[in-house]
Amino acid sequence: MNARPFVKWAGGKSQLLSEIRRKYPERIEKYCEPFVGGGAVLFDVLSTFNPKEVLINDINAELINTYRQIKNNCEPLISILSELQQQYKKLSEEDRKALFFAKREHYNSLKINGNEVENLEKAALFIFINKTCFNGLYRVNSKGLFNVPFNNAKNPLLCDTENLRACSEVLQNVEMTVGDYSLCKDFIDKDTFVYIDPPYRPLTQTAAFTSYSENNFSDAQQIELGKFIDEISETKAIVVASNSDPKNVDANDNFFDNLYSHFKIERVYASRAINSKGNKRGKISELLVANF
Repeated sequence: MNARPFVKWAGGKSQLLSEIRRKYPERIEKYCEPFVGGGAVLFDVLSTFNPKEVLINDINAELINTYRQIKNNCEPLISILSELQQQYKKLSEEDRKALFFAKREHYNSLKINGNEVENLEKAALFIFINKTCFNGLYRVNSKGLFNVPFNNAKNPLLCDTENLRACSEVLQNVEMTVGDYSLCKDFIDKDTFVYIDPPYRPLTQTAAFTSYSENNFSDAQQIELGKFIDEISETKAIVVASNSDPKNVDANDNFFDNLYSHFKIERVYASRAINSKGNKRGKISELLVANF
C-alpha cells in the first residue's frame, strides 16, 4: 500500500498530483519540501522513487511533531488513536461534541506547555481534532490556540492503522525541521528535486482566514520566497512551486506572472473544497511554476 496524507490540510495537493507528477524528473534521489503541509507530494515521491536523502520542513511545529511521532512511535500512536476511535463511536452526538471540545482544550494546554514528554499524546490529539473539526482545517488564534469548531462527523476514521504504518515505513530516512523555509537552503544542491508549496496568496480578504500557524504570509514574503527560488535555482536544483492564481478574481493582477516571469508558469485546475459556503466551492486555476 502506498502511503498517503494522514491529515486533511488546507490547500492539500492530492487533487493536483497528476499535474505535479508531470514535472517530476526521471529519477529523484534527493528530495526537499520546505513547506510540507499534508504531504501529498511527499508521500507520492517517497512511494514512487524511494530517494536516498530527504528533508522536509514546516513552520507548524505541531504538524512536524506528528510526522516525527508517526516515524518513530507509530505503534503507540495507533494504540492511542484506536482507543479514541472506540470511545468516539459509542457516544451520542451531544457527547461527541463535548469530547471534541475537551480534547481540543487539552491539546491547546499541551501545545502551550511544550513538554516534550507529551509529544506522542499531542500528535494523537492533533490527528483526532483534524478528523473531527470543521472541514479538517488547522487554524489558530493570535495566542496560538487551535480554535476550529466541531464538524459533527458521524463515523470519522480516526485510526487508519494501515496508512499510518505505511507512512511510518516511508518516513524512516526523512530528516525533519521546524521553521522558516530558508532552513532548507544548505541541503539543496544540483541533485535535489524541490517542491515548494507556500501559504497561498489569498484571492480575497475572506480567504485570508486560514492561518495555520501564528504567522501570515504577506506579498513581501512571497517576493522573498521568489528570491529564495532564484538562489536555489542557481545550484541547478530542479524546482517546482505552487500558488494561487490572482487572475481568478482580477484578470489584470500580474503579481506572480511578474515575480516568476523568468520561469515557466502553467495554470492548472483544482476543485477547492475548503470553503464554508458550498456555492463558493468549485474548479479554479492555480499556478505551477517550474525553473526548467
